[in-house]
Amino acid sequence: MLASWGRWVYRFRWWVVVVSVLSLVPAAWLAYEGGHLEAVAVVANSESARALDLMKKELPPSYPSFGLIFRSPSLKAGDPEFKAGVEQALAPLRGDPLVQSIRTAYDGAKLERRDISVDGHSMIATVEISDYGATQTRLAMKIYPALRARVHSDTLEVVAFGPLPSSYDLTVFAEKDAKQAEMRVLPLVGLLLLFVFGSFVGAALPLAAGLLAVTAGMAGSILLARVTPVLAFSKNVVVMVGLGVAIDYSLFILSRFREQVGLSPVAEALASTMATTGRAILFSGVAVAIGLLGMLLLGLGPVGSLGLAGAIAVLLAVAYAMTFIPGLLAVLGPRVDSLRVPFVNRDKTGRSGWFWPRLAIMVMAHPWKVLVSASLCLILLGLPFLHIRLGANVGAGLPRTAESRRGMELLRGEFRKVDTNPVIVVIRYPKSYTPLSVEHVEQLYDLSRRLAKLPGVNEVKSIVDLDPSISRGQYVDMFTPPTPPLPKGVQRILKEMVGENIVMVVVQTSLPEAGSKALALVRAIRESHPRVGGKLMVTGESAFEADFTDAVKKNSPLVIGFIVFATYFVLFLLLRSVLLPLKAVLMNMLSLSASYGALVWIFQDGHLATFLHFTPGPIESMTPIIMFCVLFGLSMDYEVILLSRVREEYERGCDNTRAVAAGLERTGQTITGAAAIMALVLFTFGFADITTVKEMGVGMGIAVVVDATIVRSLLVPATMRLLGDWNWWAPGSEGAKERRSRGAKERRSREAEKQRSREAEKQRSREAEEQGSKEVRK
Repeated sequence: MLASWGRWVYRFRWWVVVVSVLSLVPAAWLAYEGGHLEAVAVVANSESARALDLMKKELPPSYPSFGLIFRSPSLKAGDPEFKAGVEQALAPLRGDPLVQSIRTAYDGAKLERRDISVDGHSMIATVEISDYGATQTRLAMKIYPALRARVHSDTLEVVAFGPLPSSYDLTVFAEKDAKQAEMRVLPLVGLLLLFVFGSFVGAALPLAAGLLAVTAGMAGSILLARVTPVLAFSKNVVVMVGLGVAIDYSLFILSRFREQVGLSPVAEALASTMATTGRAILFSGVAVAIGLLGMLLLGLGPVGSLGLAGAIAVLLAVAYAMTFIPGLLAVLGPRVDSLRVPFVNRDKTGRSGWFWPRLAIMVMAHPWKVLVSASLCLILLGLPFLHIRLGANVGAGLPRTAESRRGMELLRGEFRKVDTNPVIVVIRYPKSYTPLSVEHVEQLYDLSRRLAKLPGVNEVKSIVDLDPSISRGQYVDMFTPPTPPLPKGVQRILKEMVGENIVMVVVQTSLPEAGSKALALVRAIRESHPRVGGKLMVTGESAFEADFTDAVKKNSPLVIGFIVFATYFVLFLLLRSVLLPLKAVLMNMLSLSASYGALVWIFQDGHLATFLHFTPGPIESMTPIIMFCVLFGLSMDYEVILLSRVREEYERGCDNTRAVAAGLERTGQTITGAAAIMALVLFTFGFADITTVKEMGVGMGIAVVVDATIVRSLLVPATMRLLGDWNWWAPGSEGAKERRSRGAKERRSREAEKQRSREAEKQRSREAEEQGSKEVRK
């Protein structure tokens, strides 16, 4: 079937090339226009999300806000010049319809000391946004930057902080990382391709396919963002996966075509290439896409969009490798090696010189030694993974140049126990019960006092925390019928914190949102609290992070099982073997464990922190499972290409040992070049600004290097030598044996025919020599 596809592409080669190039126009327009991507992911059905929904339904809207720190090295907050500078900087916002209110330390009769730094040289102002119904994306990417741009001062330094500035910085730096990585890596990839192919024309083809796939993948992400929330990191995933896969697949097609075009006409060379390597990359692309789509099973909302965006990029890479590249090869034919690079001579037959055959012979001569030593090496590399700590490196995950990170560092370093991380407790009562019954008020009082004693809690705010001098009984008399006349301030608090069926309690803490102490506080509130007469739920930034981490741990086994089973099935269809897909899965697990160990050693333990410019901390909760989803299919690319070629040689009549040696010899140079390009693309992201992107780039780059060297060069030939003909066993495999037997007969027949031809040629040469001698004698 794919051979027929190759002939069809040859017949309509110009149409195929033109349509492929024209598809770039709408894709480039969409990529240029851009779209609104999400900076954070929320677990939709989690306790924290349900509590937030209840608050939105039953309580008055809370206005989103961001903070501003005004600083001066010489002036103090109480100085008239300092106050004048603050008022002048905030003046453009006071009449803005998007601003609900502005709170500063100067609002009262005297300075609010909690908003003044310890040294007195800094002050906090809070800006509330009136558009409380706006989405997080609109708030962070439209409203906040517009307001922030209007605040500036000639005498004071102004630094923003809070969730909105953090979301804005995260999105901006994620897009910047994707663009910078693409600009850095393309020239280096071009040089590597020149070295691999030895010609400018040959090197240009995979590079062109990579640009097409990335541009179309970006456009796909933007279209996806119009129907479902998509994380800002999706652009990084598209560049990481889309560019590397597109170049690799194009390189495999091109290498096989160069090998075939010297043996047969262009149309048949293209047909043979598509029937062999084309089939392999088709199955490989499906395996990679399956792994990426496994993210949807995590149930983490926008995180699944990373998998969708990556799968779109991979499928587009496969599409261009099966259309655009064959179309160009049909047009160019043997001219694909035009414009040779001086001093770079590459064998067009696909043979890889002496190294790979000798390596295969050495490995297969000592299979047990190689298998045990290589496996132990990978296990040792993976040992640091045993002490992994998951969390979110909030603030520290951004570069030091990010304003929001600097703002949070100033807030925690210069102010007295500022309440930067409110943990919100929501109690939902049955519909037939009032929140302000005698029993409920007494229980709420006991809960508040219990929460105030928990480690890390600065203050508790609720309707039973109005004044320390008010007793439990007095609160009951105040809020239960018959209710006495209440001051306006108390009425306002009741309206803000009590709904029809809920009561809200705010636990103020300055603990980092995703730190282990903040997560422990959330779990302590949930798991151990006095009787409250209803359902107690916790929300807030720390609660969101705790729910996110729990969801990853809960759903990861399902995701891993799905990807492993689906990948095994795809490889079984490709290789028609029971044991080879199982071996590939086990090898993948080993290479992944090594990359996880390196990830912990580098980013959690802090090695290479100075070189890669990051702050050590816990590994992002989503990084390991995202790496698994991407890598499980991606790191199989090279093994699929190798095993497909070994299968070809085996069906032609070679025994198991000769088939493995021939497969390594034919694919060694190509796979090494492809792995070097893929690793280069991934390692480029190690110099990104966002730590999460660094983690994914470096971790996946290490996995690709391990897979292309230790796994492909040592473990695969060693295990195949030990398994022997069992490599190729499958239910109903008698037909395969017959095909192999027939292939062996055909191979012997061809060799015999070649031998007869050589003997006939020698006979004709002898007869010609004898005839010539007779003529000389005459």
